[in-house]
Amino acid sequence: MSFFITGTDTGVGKTYVTRLILETLRNEGQDAVGYKPISCGDREDAAVLSAASGGIDIDEINPVYLNTPVAPYVACMLENRTVNPFDLLAGFQHLASQHATVLVEGVGGWEVPIAPNYRVSDLAADLKLPVILVAGNKLGALNHIILTVEAIRAKGLTCAGIILNQLEDEMDTAMITNKGVVEDLTGVPLLDHLIHGQDFLDVDAFLRLLG
Repeated sequence: MSFFITGTDTGVGKTYVTRLILETLRNEGQDAVGYKPISCGDREDAAVLSAASGGIDIDEINPVYLNTPVAPYVACMLENRTVNPFDLLAGFQHLASQHATVLVEGVGGWEVPIAPNYRVSDLAADLKLPVILVAGNKLGALNHIILTVEAIRAKGLTCAGIILNQLEDEMDTAMITNKGVVEDLTGVPLLDHLIHGQDFLDVDAFLRLLG
């Protein structure tokens, strides 16, 4: 079983969460690796996933690297480059042929443009993977979560779970109450609520996902 990791926005902690899932699964003896098909601006996220995947070569983890820290579609325009979706799919198939679980981390949010008429949501649909949604826990998160879950379903995909990531130490009323209502509002299980700086996950929740 493999998964596509997306976020309600950029900067919500997709790489942080993906690393924690990888470390959790690998500590339980699962053959799990990460895949970051596209990086823009730097390869720090890809390096994190490479290390968390047992040191797999970064070019396998991250086949497409664009220098400009913008959406891939815009970076390609600025750098006079193109992204071929086939290469992104082939990179996944290569890892999936060698490992039991591949965690595919998207770039930015669900509808970030990758190429003309091709977005992150199209990549996820082509991969046909269940989706784990990472959301920054803050005022407005419920709106972002509901919109993204509906967009995931509109692509014919299953949102397998939501992870609320606490982006700062202090908590307000919205942050405290979000975790109590998000399952009722979306029909999607809340896999974990990460406090700021938490370095572990609910092991049982992720083992259940793997069946």
